Amino acid sequence: MRLVSFKLSTVTGPLTRIGAVLPDGRYADLQSAYRAVLGDNGASREGAARLAAATIPSDMVAFIQNGVTALDAAQSALDWVAAKDETGPDGATLVFAPDTVQPLAPVPRPPLIRDFMAFETHLKNIYPKLGREIPPQWYELPVYYKGNPSAVGADGDIVAMPAYATNMDFEFEFAAVIGRGGSNIQRADALSHIYGYMIYNDFSAREIQQREMSVGLGPAKGKDFEKGHVFGPWLVTADEIPDIYALRMQATVNGQPWCDTSTSTMHWRFDQMIAHASMNEMLVAGEIFGSGTVGGGSAAEVGKTLAKGDKVVLTMDRLGTLSNAIG
Repeated sequence: MRLVSFKLSTVTGPLTRIGAVLPDGRYADLQSAYRAVLGDNGASREGAARLAAATIPSDMVAFIQNGVTALDAAQSALDWVAAKDETGPDGATLVFAPDTVQPLAPVPRPPLIRDFMAFETHLKNIYPKLGREIPPQWYELPVYYKGNPSAVGADGDIVAMPAYATNMDFEFEFAAVIGRGGSNIQRADALSHIYGYMIYNDFSAREIQQREMSVGLGPAKGKDFEKGHVFGPWLVTADEIPDIYALRMQATVNGQPWCDTSTSTMHWRFDQMIAHASMNEMLVAGEIFGSGTVGGGSAAEVGKTLAKGDKVVLTMDRLGTLSNAIG
């Protein structure tokens, strides 16, 4: 299932909804459609509304926490829409074109963002430009930084250049979302804790990032500006992807091809990341694990920068296309 979060404009104010992407690209409002399912099964209007909101809440983290129960309800909702109508028995619209709603990141409020450095080729490209060699410790453990969960952007967002930056960079990554929490997770069991995957553009203000990290901490302001962590366009459930390490990754900047590579080039894998991060630490549902930048997936690797007006488009097999411009 391809899941999205979006906002609807209503007479009483904006409403956040969780949707599933239909084959024609439109979004099915899962909570409203499930309310129709319950009504068909004899529930009262009030009872159907209450149970639908509890089973398919409007917050993606809560939806993920509901596990199989929520996914089964979502599938029932999709089946109802396919077999019956796009309008519920109470007159509610159940299906929306993407351009009629405000897209949000699939997980708009993640509990935590952990961003790793999984691609050796990226490091081989960028470390010499910094006058450094890859630290031997990189080959010993999957290191990561923690990003601000409030600095999340969505497909189509214009990412404003921070006032303290004169140029920007993009970083082409993809991410796993934790579905089942736990601590001291064994590597053999780690993949069962992944709910799904999505594309991740980790925008960067390189100048301040380099200054921060020269002290031995960070990045912080180099990454955590408004909409700096962009996810989307969908959260694709893990069962939809036979092999996450066999996906093509393509990037363009202003329509020009930038990189064409594959997830197969990852050195560190998500099962290793989860086992490492969960050592004596509790992971929770909804956490995001970033892969780090794929080789060739940033401007810094080729000595370039991005400016206002530049448009970055990231495409991955099965995960869709993520487009953003710098403002």
